[in-house]
Amino acid sequence: MHRGDGQRRRNRIKQTVLALSFFSAVGFLVGNRSPAATDAEAALVTKAPFRIDLSTDRTLATQLDSARGELELARTLLARANNIISYSTRYGIDAKLASTIVDVAQAEGIDPELAFRLVKLESDFKPRATSPVGAIGLTQLMPSTARFYQKDITVQKLYNPNTNLRIGFRYLRGLVNEYDGNMKTALLVYNRGPVAVAKSRAQGDNPSNGYDRILMKGVRGKGIVE
Repeated sequence: MHRGDGQRRRNRIKQTVLALSFFSAVGFLVGNRSPAATDAEAALVTKAPFRIDLSTDRTLATQLDSARGELELARTLLARANNIISYSTRYGIDAKLASTIVDVAQAEGIDPELAFRLVKLESDFKPRATSPVGAIGLTQLMPSTARFYQKDITVQKLYNPNTNLRIGFRYLRGLVNEYDGNMKTALLVYNRGPVAVAKSRAQGDNPSNGYDRILMKGVRGKGIVE
């Protein structure tokens, strides 16, 4: 980043803070003034030594709401950028792939922390990864499973990172819903398949092969986002 860019960014932030301070002060003044005059139809309310135009009050309130909205958006974008940088650095992947995983995971209701762990374990972040049994791409999807979510899907399309992540995370979230919010069971079914998990349970065995423990260790909550 050039020094000039950094200075301009700091100036914009300073201007935003000053604007918010001004609007907040006006809002405090308007909110704490005396009750309106008896004549409700009057266009102006007089309180010596100030003369406040009601239409101006509404304009300021609108501007304040707009400034607050822009500040909240800036905070959201900054948090997203920090997350992407953190994941990109931690896993040694480029920012483009990291941002795709973050955005698709959140869109499909999967905690990004869990999403990165799953992709790392399944494919080591290699979009062209293919298993001996035919699982494909970043989330190691079987084409037959992917067709439940996109009928016209092809093997070649499953190598596309965005497509693979979208279907893979949607499949996992569907399993979470199917198993009443139990992410550990959903992960085992994702990894072993529903038949193997059901068979283990029918035999009175613990279906866990360690996959669920590896992915969920240290993950806060249920591993999903609403």
